[in-house]
Amino acid sequence: MDGSQTAPLPIAATGDRPASRRVYVKTWGCQMNVYDSTRMVDVLAPLGYAPTAAPDDADLVILNTCHIREKATDKVFSELGRLRAAKEARATRGGDMLIAVAGCVAQAEGAEILERAPYVDLVFGPQTYHDLPDMVTKALRSRGQAILNTEFPVESKFDFLPEEQAPQGPSAFLSVQEGCDKFCTFCVVPYTRGAEASRPVDQIIAEARRLVAGGAREVTLLGQNVNAYHGEGPQGGPWGLGRLIRALAEIPDLARIRYTTSHPRDMDDDLIAAHGEVPQLMPFLHLPVQSGSDSILRSMNRKHSADDYLRIVDRLRTARPDMALSSDFIVGFPGEREADFAATLRLVNRVGYAQAYSFKYSPRPGTPASAQASQVPEAEKTDRLEALQQLLNAQQLAFNRSCRGRVMPVLFDRAGKRPGQVLGRTPFMQVAHAEGPPRLLGQIVDLAVDEGHANSVAGRIVTGTWDTADGQPTAAQGAV
Repeated sequence: MDGSQTAPLPIAATGDRPASRRVYVKTWGCQMNVYDSTRMVDVLAPLGYAPTAAPDDADLVILNTCHIREKATDKVFSELGRLRAAKEARATRGGDMLIAVAGCVAQAEGAEILERAPYVDLVFGPQTYHDLPDMVTKALRSRGQAILNTEFPVESKFDFLPEEQAPQGPSAFLSVQEGCDKFCTFCVVPYTRGAEASRPVDQIIAEARRLVAGGAREVTLLGQNVNAYHGEGPQGGPWGLGRLIRALAEIPDLARIRYTTSHPRDMDDDLIAAHGEVPQLMPFLHLPVQSGSDSILRSMNRKHSADDYLRIVDRLRTARPDMALSSDFIVGFPGEREADFAATLRLVNRVGYAQAYSFKYSPRPGTPASAQASQVPEAEKTDRLEALQQLLNAQQLAFNRSCRGRVMPVLFDRAGKRPGQVLGRTPFMQVAHAEGPPRLLGQIVDLAVDEGHANSVAGRIVTGTWDTADGQPTAAQGAV
């Protein structure tokens, strides 16, 4: 997610329209961070900032960081080193550049960032970016006095955000829940994002309507534990995610609904039933399990067993027989034995995944697992990860190949690398390739799948036959 425009002048107290400036936002991590980056640009628009794709031309550079993976902090400081040179180069030309670090690394290591990189102007956590205009104004006026804001404010940031400034496109993100109360022993999210909190239903419905009015055909609901959603309903009282999805499905022209990321402990009856009863809810679910070993799951503080997870999978597939699943796996967690890893392989074989993400365990500072003595040797983690990924990759390829000969609706949302190629997503989140004109972007079109590849499917558009010479449909088939 990028940002925009020039000349860093102090903001006038008279209410005059500020000079045009550019902001560049670099985003690491999850979809929630992508959503946050988009909203940061929205928040800054009243100050005259517009997005730019060139960091060296920006008056304000924001690094929106993620603290989940190993060496996240090292990546931030490496990027800051490059930005320091750009800032100094602009200073020699009589200009200026504000550098900001946002997100989870900022929340966890804000003081260290300012100590190691004193040229940084702002450091703020993921709960405070609604105060970004005030922070930027203070930074412009103070000239050299860094601002650190890693508080967890009592008020929700969502109550202070402006309406979206620009459409997200055919497929849009919508944050409905934030924070985590689960305290898995490997995870920093409860410490960097805070406790679980949910937005009110009316606020979400209003934002979804605006996204659809701006051209979105698909909305993905976001949260660290999105299925723990418990927002206040229009007449008071909490709504669960299933009820929220049913309300969103009533919005005209909202053709697809997805949600991520889920926790097995929060897959309640109504949400599972919604998968079989709401046509707009796509038959694809990312449901992280992390391990197939009950011993490791207890050590992770996941509070579910492998059998609990498998029963949820069975219930989902009973509600929606074509349900495709994705998951997260950690190999080499402290204390993991060969028998524990074998249990993970058995679970993967039992479920059969359409796609999945797998990682070697990496200690996160401050988490309980990082202090455990029974760390698995790096070579063993590497061998286990390779074996798991071979199995997961084979399952993904098999799933994609199983779609050959099927006709599937695809939401095309971007141009491909080759001229005349368009890309989109199937209901099962597969990337789909086809030949077709740009006018297909933003439309849901039937695709006859001819090929299944490791990471995508490809086929022919059958809702209309397209003449690639002039980009028009044949008279026999008509326009899409």
